[in-house]
Amino acid sequence: MSINSAMIAGASGLLANSSALAAISDNIANVNTTGYKRVNTVFTPNYKIGGGGEARYSSAGVTSNSRLDVNSAGILNPSASPTDLAIDGNGFFVVRPSPTSTSGIDSVLFTRSGSFQTDNAGFLRNDAGMYLYAWPVASDGSVSQNPSNLDELEAINLSNIGGAAEATSSIRINANLQASQAVSPSAATYDPNDPAFNMASGAVTPDFQRTIQVFDSQGGVRSITMSMLKSPTANQWFTELHVEPAADVTTGAGLNNGQIATGVVAFDTNGQINPGASTLPTTLNFQSSDFAGALGANQVQWAGATGVGAQSITLDLGTAGAPGGITQFDSPSTLNSTTVDGAIFGSFAGVEVGADGFVSARFSNGVVRQIYQIPIATVANPNGMASVGGASFQVTESSGAYTMNAPGRGAAGSVAANSVENSNVDIATEFSNLIITQRAYSASSRIITTADEMLAEAIQMKR
Repeated sequence: MSINSAMIAGASGLLANSSALAAISDNIANVNTTGYKRVNTVFTPNYKIGGGGEARYSSAGVTSNSRLDVNSAGILNPSASPTDLAIDGNGFFVVRPSPTSTSGIDSVLFTRSGSFQTDNAGFLRNDAGMYLYAWPVASDGSVSQNPSNLDELEAINLSNIGGAAEATSSIRINANLQASQAVSPSAATYDPNDPAFNMASGAVTPDFQRTIQVFDSQGGVRSITMSMLKSPTANQWFTELHVEPAADVTTGAGLNNGQIATGVVAFDTNGQINPGASTLPTTLNFQSSDFAGALGANQVQWAGATGVGAQSITLDLGTAGAPGGITQFDSPSTLNSTTVDGAIFGSFAGVEVGADGFVSARFSNGVVRQIYQIPIATVANPNGMASVGGASFQVTESSGAYTMNAPGRGAAGSVAANSVENSNVDIATEFSNLIITQRAYSASSRIITTADEMLAEAIQMKR
């Protein structure tokens, strides 16, 4: 009878609103939980009524369904820790419960909870115990980015980062050579290939000479001396570059006394460098100290005793019409500045994360080296994901498959370092829902008591 169905409807109302109360309670309790996604309770009526109505109505009650509001982002708050990360936009961090996962054993999970700290082994782990996974950066700086292959990811570990040195790869020289410099008598017999008539051996005194310090592959300091002698040909200067001490290098035919390059530096009539007429090489190549092949003409190898690797240095003497570089004006010869990259050995000093997801190690010598790139995973329907606790989620049939992209590409958001994402709970809304749920629960209980009284009156009619 309808009274019985009314009692069933009241009971379903109690159940539905008690479920809503549980969801609201979780939301309020987690208002300060990093990356928490609120639970939203949706009520669905169970009645079925034909188009022409019903002669006798039997209530069917209500059903409640709890849904995650994953698609709604929380506010990003600044943090002092460089490993506190948030996602500005769509997507999730890729995490696993173990830092040494074997393919197919530990499930991959996704989270917005980015408050990561190093554990006792140096792995980055959030407050829920989930380890952050990323693409490793190869030694040549490349990253193998696969949108779906989890085997190319590895847990970020900061304890494996040792010290770092950086070999010099470029030298920029800013100098002026005096245009009115008198031509030395030795310029007439100058021969860079003959130790008796060149500058590297000391037989010829240069008109201008400076020593530049560079760094080898192990961070060691090496000295390269640039010697210049004004040529009898107008606007030209004989130039030699040699390593000191000469024993640091082994050279092929055409080079001697530690020479690594010889040639002419030419200028135009305006005192600007003339690269087209200059013959001094602009790239200095060094074979590694363990190079076993025969050296060709004008080739250079680091001496075996140095124990250092191959190296290529670009020599930048400037461009005509551009500021800086080497010029020839009628002013005293001077070296204004040199810019040399590379660095001596430095110990690990910290980590920094860019908006593009690159995790870079910072060393005490000023070197910054990229070591990982954090991928951002996206799904078609974030609200269809399943929660597995700890503010982590799994993909489901409803959410669709995941796709991993570099931050800022495709639908993926960017990484916000020194930030954490607050929960997406609005406390005022939750308190309002709490009051509404309480009243709805009380009203449902009144349905039961009223139906009970009516049923009791019907029973008494029989008596």
